[in-house]
Amino acid sequence: MTGEMRIADYLAAGGKLTAPDNAPPRYRAELLRLMATFVDSTLAGAAGFADTINAGPGIPERIAAARIVMEKTRNAGHVLALMGDFGADTGRYVGNHPWGARLSRAADIGARRGDHDMRLAVFNYPLQGWDDAVVMNLLMGHAAVIQLRDLERVSYQPLARLFGEIAPVETRHRDLAAAGVTRRHEQGADRGALQQSVDYWWPRVAVSFGGASAERQALLAAFGLRHATGADQLAEWSRTAAAALDGLGLAAPASA
Repeated sequence: MTGEMRIADYLAAGGKLTAPDNAPPRYRAELLRLMATFVDSTLAGAAGFADTINAGPGIPERIAAARIVMEKTRNAGHVLALMGDFGADTGRYVGNHPWGARLSRAADIGARRGDHDMRLAVFNYPLQGWDDAVVMNLLMGHAAVIQLRDLERVSYQPLARLFGEIAPVETRHRDLAAAGVTRRHEQGADRGALQQSVDYWWPRVAVSFGGASAERQALLAAFGLRHATGADQLAEWSRTAAAALDGLGLAAPASA
């Protein structure tokens, strides 16, 4: 049995890795893909939200938005540093992608990624003002909390520890978005417009849980890089996000 096969069997049995040296090539490729998806999605999300900071209706809202952008960018930097351990050119990485690039609002690309980076499809769509940005961050915040719960269990221990530190930060971002929606209600925001944003973003956030074939999902599970299925995560998100919206006077789309 080759060393690579032994490590693959070790991982399939629940083993953990602590350094790049013992990572077999396919595991290394999938781990880097996972990290790149997180980094690219986080940097693209931060870039989009940064453009809305000055649209905040008050100083507290702008401070909260700036803090979210700063913390997301910092989290991306921490994971990018781990990619550097595997040979990624971290010096060129951040400046090499158009993080602020967006499609038209009317575009519908499903779960497809763009040609320029590994961001989740949802981060290819533009925000339309403060209320729309807060709604998107609320829905995506609920998704991120669920996804990070699984990522905290990845078999590459340095990354698992890092995701464990990132998870409470993302939970706080979700809660800030919920508080932001509440605040907009108090300020007399148009509930119809808020609901339109929910209807727009709901299906685009939902596809963030899909995309992996059964074969690839099984491989990721064997490598300890995935535990929950996308279908299970989507079901949980649909329940928790719908309950959160209901508590805020909004509703999940009828077709959800």
